[in-house]
Amino acid sequence: MRRLIVLAVVGLAAQLVDGALGMAYGVTSSSLMLAVGLAPAAASASVHLSEIGTTLVSGASHWRFGNVDWRVVARLGVPGAVGAFAGATLLSNLSTEVAAPWMAAILLGLGLYVLGRFTLGRLRTVEGAPPLRSRFLAPLGLLAGFVDASGGGGWGPVATPTLLVSGRVEPRKVIGSVDTSELLVALAASLGFLIGIGGEGVRAGYVLALLAGGVLAAPFAAYLVRVIPAQMLGSMVGGIIVLTNSRTLVRQAGIEGLGSAAIYLGIVLLWAAAVAWSARTVLRDRAEAREGAGRDEEAEPVLVS
Repeated sequence: MRRLIVLAVVGLAAQLVDGALGMAYGVTSSSLMLAVGLAPAAASASVHLSEIGTTLVSGASHWRFGNVDWRVVARLGVPGAVGAFAGATLLSNLSTEVAAPWMAAILLGLGLYVLGRFTLGRLRTVEGAPPLRSRFLAPLGLLAGFVDASGGGGWGPVATPTLLVSGRVEPRKVIGSVDTSELLVALAASLGFLIGIGGEGVRAGYVLALLAGGVLAAPFAAYLVRVIPAQMLGSMVGGIIVLTNSRTLVRQAGIEGLGSAAIYLGIVLLWAAAVAWSARTVLRDRAEAREGAGRDEEAEPVLVS
């Protein structure tokens, strides 16, 4: 019972992050599933089954707040579903000994990418830029869907930063569109796992606990995307993902004692520095925005009657 409550809290927290940042539900949840001992395919299957409900509620909430570009959803989501089915089929046919380090390595790489992208990147929208085309969105969806299912997460970490970097869709619509299209990915991945492994290792209680927490958080997360600094949230979540999956790989490599302690300490110090840098960047951008607004007000002509 205690484990189910913990999973519900994790589902809630993961969906808050995912809905506000456009990523990290699957990566965060899968990392925990591996940590409690589930087989990689069963962990990814459990997460994707719970995502059917969370992405449905999240997508509806984003649509209500005007955060969805339906052209992006269609052009990204359909190829994403194809990639997710292929990734689920691959993971279902790997042995646990091979799949565990493979999955942890993918999640670690995604965590490093999220940490670096949101710590050092500047998220800006290019005014008047042409819309994104299918020849760009389709391969992106195919790759993101494959990584998501085979690695236990990755749809958001691959798709969201790529779309943000393009500057052709405003950030809140990137996040809302990626979250909404993830419903197709979750359905396709779940189908792939059910065909590949059936119900073996998938625990209904775990799925329902993650689902309950995620559904509760989804409407609030869709609102948070309008007010929370994405850069800060990305740095904090990236560090959590890196630390969790480094633990799995350190154990797989048999590193113990001072060696493992030094690795964990280095990760924590890097994480703290990234969060501090993000906070500094957010404060600097806000100060520059206030100064720019002040100059605009001073430049306005005063009409004297």
